[in-house]
Amino acid sequence: MKKVIIAMVLFASVMFSVQSQNIARNALGLRLGDNNGFGTEISYQGELSEYNRIEVDLGYRSQGIENSNDKNNAFKLTGLYQWVWNIDGGFNWFAGFGGGIGDRSTDGFFVNADGLVGIEYDFDFPLLISLDFRQEFGLTGDYDGSDIALSLRYQF
Repeated sequence: MKKVIIAMVLFASVMFSVQSQNIARNALGLRLGDNNGFGTEISYQGELSEYNRIEVDLGYRSQGIENSNDKNNAFKLTGLYQWVWNIDGGFNWFAGFGGGIGDRSTDGFFVNADGLVGIEYDFDFPLLISLDFRQEFGLTGDYDGSDIALSLRYQF
């Protein structure tokens, strides 16, 4: 337990001591993920402060069910609160949490909690490219798993 507390204190001190790069006021684009199938999301990011932003993703997932010819398709809306830290120049890393709601063709309505961590590069022109890992925990329904995605967003 003592090691966990020390690790949490060290992590928090690093989080607050790293300087952040300016976050784009708005960014709009696509998030292409896997989540045991292929999923595309329309993704919006909005600046909340110098170090924080919100991300909202509206997407569709096409997932095959093991040992079956049926498809398990889902429409999903996800909202995430994020912290952004600068590594060097236009290279940042970010972490956040949030949740999602949606509807699956096989199981119906679901609600999940999400955690997110990723890296991004902010080009000199208005393009933001990122790679992130999102873990989803089903609260209602049966929709959880992990998702790795590549995102391309136009900043304005």
